Amino acid sequence: MQYEFRLPDIGEGVAEGEVVRWFVHEGDQIQEDAPLVSVLTDKANVEIPSPKAGKVLRVHAQEGEKVKVGAVLVTFEISGDATPPPGVAATPVPPVSVSVSPVAPTTPATPASSGRFLAAPYVRRIAAERGIDLSTISGSGPGGRIVESDLTQGAAVVAPKPTLSPGPARAAPVAPPVPAPAAPVVEAPRVAPAPADEDILERVPLRGIRRVIAEHMTESTHKAAHYTYVEEVDASELIQLRDRMAKHVEKKGVRLSYLPFVVKGVVAGLRAFPRMNARFDDERQELAIHKSFNIGIATATPEGLLVPVVHHADQKSVTDIAREVQELAEKGREGKLTRAEMTGGTFTITSLGALGGVLATPILNYPEVAILGVHRIARRPVYRADGTVGPADLMNLSLSLDHRVLDGIVGAQFVAVVKSYLEDPHQLFAELK
Repeated sequence: MQYEFRLPDIGEGVAEGEVVRWFVHEGDQIQEDAPLVSVLTDKANVEIPSPKAGKVLRVHAQEGEKVKVGAVLVTFEISGDATPPPGVAATPVPPVSVSVSPVAPTTPATPASSGRFLAAPYVRRIAAERGIDLSTISGSGPGGRIVESDLTQGAAVVAPKPTLSPGPARAAPVAPPVPAPAAPVVEAPRVAPAPADEDILERVPLRGIRRVIAEHMTESTHKAAHYTYVEEVDASELIQLRDRMAKHVEKKGVRLSYLPFVVKGVVAGLRAFPRMNARFDDERQELAIHKSFNIGIATATPEGLLVPVVHHADQKSVTDIAREVQELAEKGREGKLTRAEMTGGTFTITSLGALGGVLATPILNYPEVAILGVHRIARRPVYRADGTVGPADLMNLSLSLDHRVLDGIVGAQFVAVVKSYLEDPHQLFAELK
């Protein structure tokens, strides 16, 4: 007997997932609970096991394809009882056919006839520029919200054709032809020829985490008004403190970098300026300020840049944060981060460590309203308050803000607090938990 296995609800708020890898092919036999398919949601891979033992008759989605929750993933040929186990969305089908009827998305789309629809201001603006009537679009986002990708299939508003009223046929008077005005001669822009195919080394499809990153960065740059503020920090005392603490912390198998100290300094800054610890809701036009201090740490992995989250960083010591950052980085490189470890962030820190460069303009982890870039430490001569010149270990901090909701003065004041904690890191001991 045959039945269809549908993409189950694999997380709160998840409306779709991208098929990253199939572990089976059509015609294969598979055992119950054996790996079936890997699906990507919110930069986290979820490995879905087979609900039953049987033969794979048909795979309904290709690798790299996005699938709605509730849509058919695979059709099985099984024997015996076809009742799916609890929590598995499966639909029996007649044994004479393997074809699958379309499945409606689990998130209801707003009817076009109502004249009301959900769409962010950015999406509405693009629709207006392209002449697309949003009331004709069925949104694929959560709750039927119209997202930018829906506009590629949107119908442009076209003026209705005039209809002829019934009645006796009459010859219409013929107006004399009016010569059309001469169009100005415009030279077509010169387009550089595309490179010959033989000159292309490789074509790399935009799939998986790389595609999620691309979509997320595009959304951030289109919606938020980015503004970056840069400040220099004297990290001389921080280096000395870190070196002394590392001797004790690393005995526990934990590598102590400068990042945990930055996290604690950021928490102090967020306490002083709560509006930095927030997300902007474009649909409601509201700034949602968080009570928790959940700090995302941008982490380089073979698949791309991921942002696992250190939850409740204010309640953890420097050693606790160092251990958690190390564990999250290892899981990220191995592709084992869970969705819970990738969500819930309220503020993000990005750092390339020793390769951190002089400065950068980080892109917001939208809808967060601020992100801090940490750059490499370099020894340079500085003028001191007593008029002498001496060496100092200096690094730059670059803070990007959503200028729609945060003014530059707020960013400067926030960085001043972070700077004070890094230049005098002994303050952190007063807050150790």
